Amino acid sequence: MIEVEDLVKTFKQKDGSRLFAVDELSFTVQAGEIVVLLGVNGAGKTTTMRMLSTVLQPDSGQATIMGYNIKKEPQKVRANLGFLSGDTGLYGRLTARETLTYFGKLYDVPAEKIQNRIEELSDILDMNGFLDKKIDLLSTGMKQKVSIARSIIHDPPVMIFDEPTIGLDILTAKNIISFIHRCRQQNKCVLFSTHIMREAERIADKIVMIHEGKILAKGTWEEFKHQTGLHDLDDIFIKFVDMQKQERELTNEL
Repeated sequence: MIEVEDLVKTFKQKDGSRLFAVDELSFTVQAGEIVVLLGVNGAGKTTTMRMLSTVLQPDSGQATIMGYNIKKEPQKVRANLGFLSGDTGLYGRLTARETLTYFGKLYDVPAEKIQNRIEELSDILDMNGFLDKKIDLLSTGMKQKVSIARSIIHDPPVMIFDEPTIGLDILTAKNIISFIHRCRQQNKCVLFSTHIMREAERIADKIVMIHEGKILAKGTWEEFKHQTGLHDLDDIFIKFVDMQKQERELTNEL
């Protein structure tokens, strides 16, 4: 449902050189699967997700969402995708209900289905208590729930969540994680980014570790333990970073 092949994105720096934010990234995400992009801040997670959502254009490589090419068929990609970024994109003067109604119309959801979809998402995300309050009056956690509902009001088969639990209290974060597990149970495809190792352990079917725009390793939690002989994801991640550094040094020597 998500196929990424040799994706590259660079940004021009002040000295005229090019910074590789994403450097030949390749991975897949299947239906009914949660894949976590795991890396420290600045690893390239958000840039990757923005390219997949068609917000940014890659310099090279390709990717498809539900078979639609992100470069050639951006509208079809967006129609099949729910994308939650760090920017909530909410209008403070609207209520949560008005916000969801507005975005439902943007996604061409039939008018008779919008209200049913709002009620469904409000029950799932525990939003009924603030559905008719203005966004400006909501807490950070409440706004995040509205952002998630806004992103998936059209019930897309593919979900992309860019660090959705950042800054949330433990109860709200748990509620959002439960919702993501529910998406998997509905056979949806979920790509989730985080820099929190424990979060990746709890939620991922597969993990794609990235560092400085490159893939460190990809596989399951059990595969990583078997490969490294380590049992703590923090230690495993550091191990792969050290291996990448050693490979780079050997290449430079040659």
